[in-house]
Amino acid sequence: MGVFLLSSPAFLVFFSFFTFCLLVDPVFGITRHYKFDVKLHNVTRLCHTRSIVSVNGQFPGPRIVAREGDQLLIKVVNHVPNNVSIHWHGIRQLRSGWADGPAYVTQCPIQTGQSYVYNFTIIGQRGTLFWHAHISWLRATLYGPIIILPKRGIPYPFSKPYKEVPIVFGEWFNADPDAVISQALQTGGGPNVSDAYTINGLPGPLYNCSAKDTFKLKVKPGKTYLLRLVNAALNDELFFSIANHTLTVVDVDAVYVKPFKTETLLITPGQTTNVILKTKPSYPNATFFMTARPYVTGQGTFDNSTVAGILAYESPPNSLHSSIMLPLFKPILPALNDTSFATKFGNKLRSLASAQYPANVPQKVDKHFFFTVGLGTSPCQHNQTCQGPNGTKFAASVNNVSFAMPTSALLQAHFFGQSNGVYTPDFPSTPLTPFNYTGSPPNNTMVSNGTKVVVLPFNTSVELVMQDTSILGAESHPLHLHGFNFFIVGQGFGNFDPNKDPAKFNLIDPVERNTVGVPSGGWVAIRFLADNPGVWFMHCHLEVHTSWGLKMAWIVLDGELPTQKLLPPPADLPKC
Repeated sequence: MGVFLLSSPAFLVFFSFFTFCLLVDPVFGITRHYKFDVKLHNVTRLCHTRSIVSVNGQFPGPRIVAREGDQLLIKVVNHVPNNVSIHWHGIRQLRSGWADGPAYVTQCPIQTGQSYVYNFTIIGQRGTLFWHAHISWLRATLYGPIIILPKRGIPYPFSKPYKEVPIVFGEWFNADPDAVISQALQTGGGPNVSDAYTINGLPGPLYNCSAKDTFKLKVKPGKTYLLRLVNAALNDELFFSIANHTLTVVDVDAVYVKPFKTETLLITPGQTTNVILKTKPSYPNATFFMTARPYVTGQGTFDNSTVAGILAYESPPNSLHSSIMLPLFKPILPALNDTSFATKFGNKLRSLASAQYPANVPQKVDKHFFFTVGLGTSPCQHNQTCQGPNGTKFAASVNNVSFAMPTSALLQAHFFGQSNGVYTPDFPSTPLTPFNYTGSPPNNTMVSNGTKVVVLPFNTSVELVMQDTSILGAESHPLHLHGFNFFIVGQGFGNFDPNKDPAKFNLIDPVERNTVGVPSGGWVAIRFLADNPGVWFMHCHLEVHTSWGLKMAWIVLDGELPTQKLLPPPADLPKC
């Protein structure tokens, strides 16, 4: 399972499942070619076989391995009946917004029988990210890790690990996930929950009929392993722990952090975390569960189950241990609703803020925004019975605007000056109707609808406070911003106080991320520099909330210099 990276010969190397070409350029990186054939193939989990949408017949999909500075050309060919688009989650996409991937935002989806080459360069990033489908609920099975190694000759800011292992969390549905959300949107109720969580596509022995479908990590005593953790689950934040072992967090969302030790970590959908695992100095005569289960703050139903993998030590040579049933230790995970743990864990994350890896936090702010995020309702259509609150439909919104997806791509409309009828540049910078956001909910829970965006001049420094609301119950929301990393400068519970809370902001070494959990019944403040021209989606990474409308978009205008302008669209950009 260790990361495999070829040295850089000046010839092409072909793999059977996908093409991986290396063109030498020792200064600026190399060009790597991948081919993703999106096809249907049968997969059996929990003794239930169904046809899933996958890449190259793999579930999870193939890992992408590159170095900082490399260019990636990934040809995606759609062989399935569904429209498809792929998002390279966390990649900055500097001036390459056409390759970002969210359907109807930066591109029209790839239709059946069509293909598209995603062309982008990895600039200033190293660590773990992931790719996933970005249309409907296809990312339930269409996902895989992106492993970005440092440039050659530049070491990690921690001891070089003996081995590197991707660990990708997901969710398994016995039913077709697309049918699950389609039914929920039609009835207005909450969707059915998943049937299992998975580690690298495997549910593990705590589920019925899954003992053979268990991820096993074999380790040697006295070694250091880098575990590259990815939460690709559709709808659940997860606690994770390995029994009787301590983990050292060294990187989140492909940004190095000040290392700290923990026995348990929290990882929300859309987040990645790199941890160092130091194995025991000698053979322990035991095996160990690694388990994950949800952190739950909302009032809806959820998959209350636990995925388990096994950490097993290689027994010494000429040993009798391999034939003995060893004791199996299980970790103790926090309570399902342990917000205290979630808060403390988040507060430990700090940027390195070193000379080599500075934390370039915007110290002055050009534009302030205050966004409420949360659930609400929309009216039931006439002659229909709806299963949402009081006969309504569930909805979700930002500043009470439930985002209506257009039928053509926002980026094309912006680039060609054809926004009329596609979007309006009037997304509210603050709630139009202020209320006690975390107190008693207002009587009117209805949301408005629209395709509204925020327009920012190039190089605008932004401070955004995102406030959870208690409408239909307070809940944690992992918000993901495309096209940018941001700094989490503050967070707290209750209503944000603009007169008192900014005085406590951390502007020295705040953690830098692309996805942040807005605390349940609280707020989070982020800062970023709008230095990337294009159209950039921001949405809750709980897929059900995105489906209900908890999403919006930012447009960053071109700068004056040629190097500050969005490049023209490629010739093979899909058409709607």
